[in-house]
Amino acid sequence: MIDVAANTTLAILAGGEGSRMGQPKALLSIAGMPILQYLLQSIRWPGPTMLVTSPTRQSPPGADAFDAEVIDSVSGFGPLCGIRTALQNARTESIVVMPVDMPAIGFEPLRWLVEQLHQSPAFIAAMLRSRDEIQPLPAAFRKSALPLIDNRLAAADYSLRALADAPQIQILSTPDSWPDEIWTNLNFPTDLTRFEQSISARFSK
Repeated sequence: MIDVAANTTLAILAGGEGSRMGQPKALLSIAGMPILQYLLQSIRWPGPTMLVTSPTRQSPPGADAFDAEVIDSVSGFGPLCGIRTALQNARTESIVVMPVDMPAIGFEPLRWLVEQLHQSPAFIAAMLRSRDEIQPLPAAFRKSALPLIDNRLAAADYSLRALADAPQIQILSTPDSWPDEIWTNLNFPTDLTRFEQSISARFSK
């Protein structure tokens, strides 16, 4: 069986301003290490890894652990622009994308997402639905999704969630076995504190 994960690029979006956090989220630390390093060690992705940053936030701590860092041509247009940058630069035909601020996502959910897309050649991307709500990220994309994304950006439609309405996008209901903590999102300093406390509690048992 083809190892689809090994032939898919993991792209982490890390170009946001992080206004609610008080600093760019790519500068955060978890368990005493840069968040980017933490993510790579936690996920242990077997394929290529790519960091997507913005023109004013290049080379954050931990960036050198990625196989490549690519930079959006402009800032402030959200994750859809970052996904386009990743697709344009990926050497693989598919990518799986996650944001820097969702540290509870591990390898298995990402692999499952990639495998579902691989098994459905009629679709150009796969997005997730959890509890009847579209979760914009993580998501998996083929390079053939580029024209759709370019059209949305040209029309100034930057909503990643709205992309799920396109008929070429596969919408997958998340397995019941996935824990709720997968959707942990570090928006505020208190979110980071709680996540680090959960890590400490897990390892102290």
